[in-house]
Amino acid sequence: MPEKVRIVVYNPNWPEVYKLERDKIKEKIGEYIASIDHIGSTAVEGLVAKPIVDILIGLNSLDDAQFCIPKLEELNYEYVPEFEDVLPDRRYFRKPPTGQGSRDFHVHMVEIKTYFWKRQLILRDYLRKFPEVANEYGELKLRLASELQDNREAYTEGKTDFIMSILEKVEKETENNQ
Repeated sequence: MPEKVRIVVYNPNWPEVYKLERDKIKEKIGEYIASIDHIGSTAVEGLVAKPIVDILIGLNSLDDAQFCIPKLEELNYEYVPEFEDVLPDRRYFRKPPTGQGSRDFHVHMVEIKTYFWKRQLILRDYLRKFPEVANEYGELKLRLASELQDNREAYTEGKTDFIMSILEKVEKETENNQ
């Protein structure tokens, strides 16, 4: 049975939860990490979110991922290679809750400076800078979760136009400032 889309109010502990997990990851694979960032809705203060902390790991070379996979598995991350059919330049991991109050984590490992890497940071930073846009995004997420709670794929697709409008706006602003 597919997992329902569940959106919760912002948890002010998410940044600290991220930092603790980041430190565990850096201890295991720090030598390969060019950048590690908290992304997604849990990284935007006040924004409703699925209670999953997303972590973006930027590598200098995606070839280094092969050395990181077994070390992340030691931290109970599950490597999900079938997601590479959709995004071949990303290595995706998920960490289920332990049942002892810990949270889910998703790790997105990409080569630093790729569009995927840049896009995640642009969106996060824009939503942090413009709380009114973050609130609008939150309302969209709540509506979609209510309407599409049994269809995670449709929920994700329903957010695409909003996200793309932000990315296009930032891209135009960047072009105009050059």
